[in-house]
Amino acid sequence: MGQLRNFVTSLHQATKRDYLARMVDDKVRCMKVAKQYGTDYWDGDRSYGYGGYKYMPGRWKPIAEALIRTYNLGAGSKVLDVGCGKGFLLHEMLLLEPELQVCGFDISVYGINCASDLVKPHLFLHQAQITYPYADQEFDLVISLGTLHNLRLFDLKTTLTEIERVGQHAYVMVESYRNEQEMFNLECWALTAESLFDSAEWIWLYQQFGYSGDYEFIYFES
Repeated sequence: MGQLRNFVTSLHQATKRDYLARMVDDKVRCMKVAKQYGTDYWDGDRSYGYGGYKYMPGRWKPIAEALIRTYNLGAGSKVLDVGCGKGFLLHEMLLLEPELQVCGFDISVYGINCASDLVKPHLFLHQAQITYPYADQEFDLVISLGTLHNLRLFDLKTTLTEIERVGQHAYVMVESYRNEQEMFNLECWALTAESLFDSAEWIWLYQQFGYSGDYEFIYFES
């Protein structure tokens, strides 16, 4: 197994969330809308997802810097983002190191269409659980932030197998919990999650599925 990382947690903690309000706001219908990963999910009302997921210069810079530094990425290094969304993280990485070779894919047509001109040519539609069109160990780093928990267990196994196959190094981040309060908050807040496990269960799954890369958990604290 790789190392527990702390790249995203501070950014995640900077956002305030009203867990109970989401739970009682016609949540079943909102979940169905969110799982379409369209306009409503990204830029519609907060009850459907992000409530407006816009590019904010520098917001993802600390994470991009940490990835480049930790994994010794430089000119010519190849990076794949599994579930890249609008590609904001890859955009920041290219601003820091323009000679990176980046690729990213997502299931959201809307998300990819909203990517910046800098990164959009490097993005494509693809499902995380479908075999990736790349050779073994083709990428110096494969990343996946906030995607794996949206997969069912059997799809999660396939996805982790593919991430392990195509990457020399890997880092994944998922939503998780450590106690009953965080479990309740996550159950209230999650709209698209299919796999809700505590951190120990995630680590066990990584080991069972042969994933040897780095990982991070974000928690929904009160």
